[in-house]
Amino acid sequence: MQHGPAVRRRKLGAELRALRTSAGLTSGEAAQLVGWHQSKVSRIETGTSGVKPADVRLLLDAYGVEDSQLRELLLVLAESDDGGGRHHWWHAYRGVLPPTYRDFISLESQATAMRTLETTVVPGLLQTPEYARAVTKAAVEGLSEDRLDTLVEVRLARQDVLRADPPLELSAVLDEAVLRREVGGPGVMARQLERLVEAARLPQVRLQVLPFAAGAHIGVTGPFVVFSFSSTSDLNVVVLDHLTSSLYLERKEDLQAYTEAFNALQIHALSPEDSLDYIAGTAAGA
Repeated sequence: MQHGPAVRRRKLGAELRALRTSAGLTSGEAAQLVGWHQSKVSRIETGTSGVKPADVRLLLDAYGVEDSQLRELLLVLAESDDGGGRHHWWHAYRGVLPPTYRDFISLESQATAMRTLETTVVPGLLQTPEYARAVTKAAVEGLSEDRLDTLVEVRLARQDVLRADPPLELSAVLDEAVLRREVGGPGVMARQLERLVEAARLPQVRLQVLPFAAGAHIGVTGPFVVFSFSSTSDLNVVVLDHLTSSLYLERKEDLQAYTEAFNALQIHALSPEDSLDYIAGTAAGA
């Protein structure tokens, strides 16, 4: 399975290698121009080590790259690497979070928009603390109370992207099973449904319910997430979660397939207005 930032490092490295070749330079000559050792250029081009945006600028200047759009793309690729930075608050939890989860948070924190199909549980960005605790405890057996507290803390910290300026735009299609599955007991579920009603009214959140009456649909194969980035569609990625790892899909044909699938799900789901009424009705009867 490929991790998001690792994929981006390789993509960035391949682009820089192509630009160096077009400039007629060897890796050694490029290293001399920027005052580095040749091995550093090689590690960057093979994606085996991260690279700071400032270093990317040095290389682009050395290669005579003046295309502003291309420069912006490569700088965004460098900034998306999981190597530190002002947005990477989750580094404080490196000893607790597995790499795949850190990769997911990295993408989520930098994306402009997120489209998600959820078939089992409420999206993490919309969970209440009590619901998040119940879900995490059920999903990961044998957790100590301290570790459980930390994972819930991370889940809640992730929700800041919806309050950022500008906020992440979240579009979610929820299978009706998400609303009907009682997680944590009746009281916890009632408060979670109320939270969904509140979230559905936010301008940056679009919630749609896919009722059981819709029958079989393209999402029966499982949940997925599509992250989009404003700077360039070349960074868009699909994330598929598995029990022990995550798969990141970045090929254009994969992105198109999942984007079309999400569009189809939105068509078959209730409208946002009807979904809000449906969630509120479910909450009233919970």
